[in-house]
Amino acid sequence: MHHEEIALLKVVAAAGADRQAVVLTSSEIGTKLGVSQQAADRYLLSLERQGLIERTLGARKPRLLLTAQGLETLRREYSEYRRIFEGPSKLKFRGTVESGLGEGRYYLSQPGYVRQFETRLGYSPYPGTLNVRVGPVDVVQVAGARDWRGIRIDGFTASGRTFGGALCLTAHLDGVDAHLIAPDRTIHKEVAEFIAPARLRDQLHVKDGDPIDVEIQET
Repeated sequence: MHHEEIALLKVVAAAGADRQAVVLTSSEIGTKLGVSQQAADRYLLSLERQGLIERTLGARKPRLLLTAQGLETLRREYSEYRRIFEGPSKLKFRGTVESGLGEGRYYLSQPGYVRQFETRLGYSPYPGTLNVRVGPVDVVQVAGARDWRGIRIDGFTASGRTFGGALCLTAHLDGVDAHLIAPDRTIHKEVAEFIAPARLRDQLHVKDGDPIDVEIQET
């Protein structure tokens, strides 16, 4: 993505388009960016094609709205600057242990994942995740950690099925070493999943409903 497009996203967000559609012309955007109206139009069209903004016509003037993908793009940009000036991030929160749907066992047993875990994490995880429900106060910060720098687990195709990638971050659960695993495709942002070489429930002596102190950090 061109730096001018990132700058345009910042202009649109600063105008309030991260919350609601705002009236902003390409001429006004060009002035703020120091480029021509024609150049601003090109950047707007590119961002629209990428699904980062939505444009609608209102009262003869375009109304602009940042999409969820556009907000994620800006959040990643912020994370890069934050890392430069503040160093690697850490986050502590208290969650509650809960049972999942049992899907973790299936996915963590896939050879395409296991080989990467062994190479990149240095161990083969117990086939199952520990699910920790995040409280409403911390859920936004925990979701934002998905944009941190961590250990990438690449997606792959096996037996005609596509398996998505994930990000792994160093974690400590009540002092026990683990990794947060954040799948690229997930809708359950209020639940954090953790993996380790051994069964975490046994190591931590926890059951559903028990509170647990979590620390995650950027690599």
